[in-house]
Amino acid sequence: MPEQQTRPLLYSFRRCPYAMRARMGLFASGLVVELREIILRNKPAPMLEASPKGTIPVLVLSDGHVIDESLDIMLWALECNDPRGWLAPETGTLKEMLALIEEIDGSFKHHLDRYKYATRYDDADEVAHRAMAMVALASLIARLEVSQQLFGDRVSLADVALFPFVRQFANTDRIWFDTNAPKVLLQWLEGHETSDLFTNIFLKWPVWQEGASVTLFPEAA
Repeated sequence: MPEQQTRPLLYSFRRCPYAMRARMGLFASGLVVELREIILRNKPAPMLEASPKGTIPVLVLSDGHVIDESLDIMLWALECNDPRGWLAPETGTLKEMLALIEEIDGSFKHHLDRYKYATRYDDADEVAHRAMAMVALASLIARLEVSQQLFGDRVSLADVALFPFVRQFANTDRIWFDTNAPKVLLQWLEGHETSDLFTNIFLKWPVWQEGASVTLFPEAA
């Protein structure tokens, strides 16, 4: 770890939904970090030293504390500063949001992986897992039938934490998704995909190397 570390370091990978989730939480908080974009097949030694499990994102705080779960990074950032009120939804509670995120991270993600990466799993039927993934989204769809976002009409933690995974599911076969997904889910996803928030956290950054110039995130900082 650098001796002169003055701000948090975020190891990230642009296209990873977990990393997107973390970057959005940091961006919304207004906190500035040093962004280190990595390549998954060539993970840098300092990242592995900080978090030996080797998954991203990894946030190394200035005091050396390491947060290596995406949702925990979001919560840490928003507990520092939450100007958009993501932790205080229009309806429901933070506890209910965390329960929904846990539900989707479990059942939906299980089927998403076996749909998108069917060849990695023995005997995975991608069409069957696609169907089951849609079933797993039922709780999201039910909420979107009564409000614009998952916990009311205002964006909250749950929307931001979950839409990157719905986006990954949709983009596996966008024609199928656009044809078969309920309108409310399509509208919700499109709204987040085209938001200024997503635009700002989905920029292209140079891959980090030892001795490279510092990349700040948000970039405007």
